[in-house]
Amino acid sequence: MFHSTTILGLRNKGKVALGGDGQVSIEDTIMKAQANKIRKVYGGKILAGFAGSAADAFTLFEKFEIKLDEFHGNLSRASVELAKEWRTDKILRRLEALLAVIDGKHSYLISGVGDVIEPDDGIIAIGSGGSYALAAARAMVACSNLDAKSIVEQSIRIAASICVYTNETLFIETLD
Repeated sequence: MFHSTTILGLRNKGKVALGGDGQVSIEDTIMKAQANKIRKVYGGKILAGFAGSAADAFTLFEKFEIKLDEFHGNLSRASVELAKEWRTDKILRRLEALLAVIDGKHSYLISGVGDVIEPDDGIIAIGSGGSYALAAARAMVACSNLDAKSIVEQSIRIAASICVYTNETLFIETLD
């Protein structure tokens, strides 16, 4: 079984951050420790990250960027249209990955079964250690004065201390 990553994104104090760890594992073997699975898209206005198969995710990144261009950077519309195409296209629906996308207003998890989920609190987490990072982030947002980047960093570090498929090599991007 392929285990990809931990991705966490959130908005806090007027800042947006999305981060991921660098680990890629196949079953119980770490294949890569410094894989960057997040990027800025649409001229640096939107952050996107993936969990799952890397080759599949790169295909989805390309499709997502096309949808963003088609809908002039409208994250909500591009996310829904990508999910619809992903679910209905004979080739795309075989892709095994999840996307987390975030901008200054919205956070979405996009899946190949047609899910476009916007969490109530705007905190999005996917991947092997996603649940651990999500719990840590929610606690830090509620009980600390940390900024978005610091919360993402500390939450993924906490996930790495719990989840064997998450490491402490971090890649974090921010939006102002």
